[in-house]
Amino acid sequence: MSELVGAAIFGQSGGPTSVINSSAAGVIQEALKQKCITNVYGAAHGIKGILTEQFYDMSKEDPYELDLLKTTPSSALGSVRYKLKHFDEDETDYKKLLEVFKKYNIRYFFYNGGNDSMDTCNKVSKYMQKVGYECRVMGVPKTIDNDLFGTDHCPGYGSAAKYVATSTMEVYHDARVYDTGMITVLEVMGRNAGWLTAATALAAYKGNGPDLIYLPEIAFDMDKFLEETNKIYKENGKVIIAVSEGIKTADGKYIPELVASNLTKDSFGHAQLGGTASVLANIVKEKIAKKVRGIEFSLLQRAAAHVASATDVNEAYAAGQAAVQNAVEGKTDYMVAFERTEGAEYKCNIKLLNLTEVANTEKKIPREWINKEGNGLTEDFIKYALPLIQGESCPPLEDGLPRFAKLKKVLATK
Repeated sequence: MSELVGAAIFGQSGGPTSVINSSAAGVIQEALKQKCITNVYGAAHGIKGILTEQFYDMSKEDPYELDLLKTTPSSALGSVRYKLKHFDEDETDYKKLLEVFKKYNIRYFFYNGGNDSMDTCNKVSKYMQKVGYECRVMGVPKTIDNDLFGTDHCPGYGSAAKYVATSTMEVYHDARVYDTGMITVLEVMGRNAGWLTAATALAAYKGNGPDLIYLPEIAFDMDKFLEETNKIYKENGKVIIAVSEGIKTADGKYIPELVASNLTKDSFGHAQLGGTASVLANIVKEKIAKKVRGIEFSLLQRAAAHVASATDVNEAYAAGQAAVQNAVEGKTDYMVAFERTEGAEYKCNIKLLNLTEVANTEKKIPREWINKEGNGLTEDFIKYALPLIQGESCPPLEDGLPRFAKLKKVLATK
């Protein structure tokens, strides 16, 4: 395929992670090296920044600050949750995107995100093909939920899993300080897939974890939950329970919906979750024990760069690099993915997945990795997850505090 000369633009979308900026560094630094890429832009707040022509000239950034992106949490360019309608339904946004792409001669589009972001990436790619505008489009995976189809795992998951497992071990010790009984309910992110909550099983693997783990993959039975909790409480006087925020009853109700209706929804139609641990803690307090504590890990689990996995950081960076390298070589309409090799030693190779296959398809935990009772994980999950949390990565410190990237964010002009 002939060389395609033009500018590249990169955007971040969806919920942040502690390594999404490592992928940003991979894309930006690799793109700045390519002779065929004339300019490298960073979109402010993802696709919205392109629609409003709010994007930055990344060549104006200090190379040291770009390096610091590797250990800086959250989305340095700003994220967004914006759903593009299909162009057959409404072409307005796509016409504006095409106008901006032509104005700045943007020929490379890199989008970093999860399921909904890959849907956006796919729609943009298909529209550009439809109108005959040559633009190479590549999706860069990201999600602590680890639920993207076709890839062994997602950048962001390993670090969040390491934080969840570590924090669970710390809570385990704190919950056993007093000689009185106590039940602790931990709430971990995860709407339809329980990968992150399952990471608490790594703490249990080390002997400092939950007694019970409930995932969205198994319908939640309140009576069974209370029975199992009460049994352990009577035996030990201490119980730690880990639950995904997205667990549902057999009739499809989220736990917060048991006490309130009409949960707020985002632009993609997803219910705004949170409060599962609090609701369950109140029910347990009423039915079983006086001392019950509900703990929601909340945003901390996706922002903890201080306990990031080096494996995760390095793979996130490699995913960004690979997106650029493959696009320059002529590839388009793909998402970068990981494929684990067989053998005792952990190794993952990069592969490409068609965006159509990835968009809006969720990967859930295999049923055989969940125990027969539906309240814990098997050894297969431990073997899968352990390699992903290996190695230490943390930001450089100044005065004992992390030094994160400080971008100038010079607006691009035309």
